[in-house]
Amino acid sequence: MATIEELGSYTFQSLLRNTLEKFKDRPAFGLVSSKENLEPPITYRDFQQMMDSVARVMTTNGFAPKKKIAIFGSGMAQWGATYLATVCRGGIAVPLLPDFTASEVESIISHAGIDMMVVSKALYPKIQNLDKSLVPVIISLEDFSPIRGKPADLVRGFLPKPDAVHEDDIASIIYTSGTTGTPKGVELSHKNLVWTGLQCQTVHRVNKYDRCLSFLPLSHVYEFTIGFVLQILNGSCIYYLDRPPTVSSLLPAFLKVRPTIVLSVPMIMEKIYKHKIYPTLQGTDLKKRLYKIPPVRGLMNYVAGRSLKKAFGGKLVFFGIGGARLDPDVELFLKRARFPYAIGYGLTETSPLLAGSGPKETIPETVGPVLEGVELQIINPNPQTGIGEVVARGPNVMKGYYKNPGLTAEAFTTEEDACGAGWFKTGDLGILEKRRGRDWLSLKGRSKNMILGSSGENIYPEDIEFILNQHPLVAESLVVEGEKGNLVALVKLVENAFSAVGSAIGHAAQDVKEDFLYKREEILSEIQFFVNKRINKNSRLGTVQDIDEFEKTASQKIKRYLYKFPFTKKKE
Repeated sequence: MATIEELGSYTFQSLLRNTLEKFKDRPAFGLVSSKENLEPPITYRDFQQMMDSVARVMTTNGFAPKKKIAIFGSGMAQWGATYLATVCRGGIAVPLLPDFTASEVESIISHAGIDMMVVSKALYPKIQNLDKSLVPVIISLEDFSPIRGKPADLVRGFLPKPDAVHEDDIASIIYTSGTTGTPKGVELSHKNLVWTGLQCQTVHRVNKYDRCLSFLPLSHVYEFTIGFVLQILNGSCIYYLDRPPTVSSLLPAFLKVRPTIVLSVPMIMEKIYKHKIYPTLQGTDLKKRLYKIPPVRGLMNYVAGRSLKKAFGGKLVFFGIGGARLDPDVELFLKRARFPYAIGYGLTETSPLLAGSGPKETIPETVGPVLEGVELQIINPNPQTGIGEVVARGPNVMKGYYKNPGLTAEAFTTEEDACGAGWFKTGDLGILEKRRGRDWLSLKGRSKNMILGSSGENIYPEDIEFILNQHPLVAESLVVEGEKGNLVALVKLVENAFSAVGSAIGHAAQDVKEDFLYKREEILSEIQFFVNKRINKNSRLGTVQDIDEFEKTASQKIKRYLYKFPFTKKKE
């Protein structure tokens, strides 16, 4: 376990020095490809040489402290080398999400004032036509060769000794599309990120024999802090997936790496549960009846849990789930099956972790204890429920929004608030309770998402969506307010929802159309009935409508702000 006494300061310079002193010859980074055998990972010594190589190219092309370097690529050792070469030499890294569109990238680099960009071959087409005034220097992420700029000797080129960096220096400006509107540049300091990495050890210990399988974007601060900073602090080995994380690509990777640590978003586990686990537990009437018998249910969960762990390589000790709230049914299964899942909560603005529970202390439908060193409060609570907005204060809270002092001021409380000035307003609704001697957080939705019912009651659409997503034909859902105050559910149906209509081949075209419309209406009506009989009358759905696809953020959260009345995706 790394300590601040070993590092000396909360900077990436200090972190890297400590890691290279202690773990130089340990395996550091590997890549999981479609090849049959797993190639040996590079060591931390190799990684240091990789950092020096990219630093030489950047120096040759005018790099200096305070320069801003955009990193545009998927997870690989070269991504981490570029990031650390930048921030350890006083530069500012601007990580870009791989799924940003060309127009989003152009807008961001224009706002940030990028000095150079390091981009992967796969994403280069998105930026190849950008004017040189926007991106003066472009470097290939894979081999550090200049695409736009001067070549450098990667081994013997000039490399000055880096100036000292300070804890309060900006390390990253992170832009996120988010679910609530316009992208913002979040300024995170060295201390914000390194402090959080160290404090994550209070949730789970990592050591040099751990193997972390990484498949979420490193430009997302959740994966970066826990899947990168925490790992290199302790000399762990990180393996990156060389293709998108689908079930078909992940399962072979799990078996090859046999990871001890994995970070995921809820959607991945929810898909596995709905399509692989649920049918084995309650897929037939007989199984449903058997599952209601406590001893039998316990045995079925145990067997399913063992199978799941085996499918993930058999060595998991920490399966982190964050970025969105986990379906309660899925979490209850994981708990009953003794699967080593962990829950965390935070935002980009808080680097990200504010609260979380490790595998041994999870309580279904709660987040967990407040992270040591962080303070949380609930402001403007409902007198009956205690639910109010979560506000945070601590060393992990951002410096502000880049070039936007007005927005920064709006993000923090003032003296007029009950908690006083200087607390970051998360926009999330929650409740704090004393559990096991600590302040324990449970989330209840987003304050901006709350719908005021016709009788003045607060309706939290996320709670209704959890029930919607339990229906076997619903893949994803979103609840919005209708024109007359009624609730409307937008649902993406599972792929085989209309399979019965497919057997209508041979009918006249009009018959096929009528069969399809009839089946569609039958399914949507059944979903509405399924939900309404499980919730109180004030939260009942007035309409259910299907949608082909939801537009999402990098953490696979639906961009709620795009979906308003009349229930079709609003143009951005």
